[in-house]
Amino acid sequence: MAPVAMRLAAQSLSDAQPVPFWLEDPGKPGALPALTGTEKCDLLVVGGGYSGLWTALLAKERDPSRDVVLIEGREVGWAASGRNGGFCAASLTHGFGNGLARWPGELPKLERMGEANLDAIEEAVARYSLDCDFERTGEIDVATEPHQTEELHQWYEEADRLGLADGLELLDRDAVRAEVDSPTFLAGLWDRRGVAMLHPARLAWGLKRACLGLGVRIFENTPGLDLVPAGGGMAVRTPYGRVAARRVALGTNVFPSLVKRVRHYTVPVYDYALMTEPLSPEQLASVGWRNRQGLGDSANQFHYFRITADHRILWGGYDAVYRFGGKVAAEMDHRPETYLKLAQHFFTCFPQLEGLRFSHAWGGAIDTCSRFSAFFGTAHQGRVAYAAGFTGLGVGATRFGAEVMLDLLSGERTERTELSMVRSKPLPFPPEPIAWAGIGLTKWSLARADANGGRRNLWLKAMDRLGLGFDS
Repeated sequence: MAPVAMRLAAQSLSDAQPVPFWLEDPGKPGALPALTGTEKCDLLVVGGGYSGLWTALLAKERDPSRDVVLIEGREVGWAASGRNGGFCAASLTHGFGNGLARWPGELPKLERMGEANLDAIEEAVARYSLDCDFERTGEIDVATEPHQTEELHQWYEEADRLGLADGLELLDRDAVRAEVDSPTFLAGLWDRRGVAMLHPARLAWGLKRACLGLGVRIFENTPGLDLVPAGGGMAVRTPYGRVAARRVALGTNVFPSLVKRVRHYTVPVYDYALMTEPLSPEQLASVGWRNRQGLGDSANQFHYFRITADHRILWGGYDAVYRFGGKVAAEMDHRPETYLKLAQHFFTCFPQLEGLRFSHAWGGAIDTCSRFSAFFGTAHQGRVAYAAGFTGLGVGATRFGAEVMLDLLSGERTERTELSMVRSKPLPFPPEPIAWAGIGLTKWSLARADANGGRRNLWLKAMDRLGLGFDS
């Protein structure tokens, strides 16, 4: 990094608060009391992020008489659900390219189900008056290198071949810069309907309120410590009590699963983001962005960025940091060297915004699996269901995962449970130190591919053949 660029980036961060912007919202609800003593219920949901909240809500919608309890180790929405970029995508497969590589025959059905899932989220936002700044703006994948332009054209052609190009629009250099003006943009692929922008923490808090309104009993600051069979059902021990339930749904995602054999399928990867102060009218005019789409560049180590309701810019991604041993730890939530790198990249993308400052900088852990998209399963003779591995695209896909868990717990065959995506598992990650070395080598290889026209080395080609991968 050039000394001048480093100095400007550092200055832009000097007032940044090391807390997630979304969680500082004045509308944040107070915490509910922890569980004490013994509780009984029909369905116990473990985890108060999107996955658990959607499961509890949908369970009550399916059967209002069902007694549902949800326990959360901290406060609802405090982890990934309150720290993400607010991109609510229809894709269930972590994007079209990943879905095409892994489930080519099933992709049209997965795309249709993903669109229906996003429509259902939009409908729930309206029905429950979820005040979360929901905007169906779409998202533009932008090319910043010539080989990425070719890739965008290839994706469009494949989507068109499969009958999935409705709502997609290829943008040349002038057209993409007319939408959002950056000298780094060479082309774009705009998915006009497949992504919504929202305030992620408010979505979680709104779902919490909706669940309470339907009679779900929620206990916060109540981690689940272990899971054991009990009297034809299951029981989960908590610090001050115990919950006995006929069925259990696990929405713990990045945190160690109460079903221990599932733990090797995910690793925690830390992602980081910056939020600017609000742009002035002049600054906003200099970048355009009248249609308020989400954006992401097409590199292996990619950035995602969007504009908020009060005209701030969120800028995140690029670094994906794995800690040896795969531990989730609070000290990993902040990484000044990544903040500095992200700030420098921001001003490369938007040089016209030089002098803009960042108000917040934060990080958080993502549950990554080797196929980049969620996997599902049951344990304890079908009395426990789980969904995990959303790999950073869980704002929308967790609702689909909740439907899958409820289907699996019902024991009935459905269109969802018959999907190959649902019936298969990703490859597990190897033990340490192999996992740490392999992830490090993969990250290095991805960076080299970005710098060499997208050409993948032998290591990446081998990972592709094995169905393993690693992504920001």
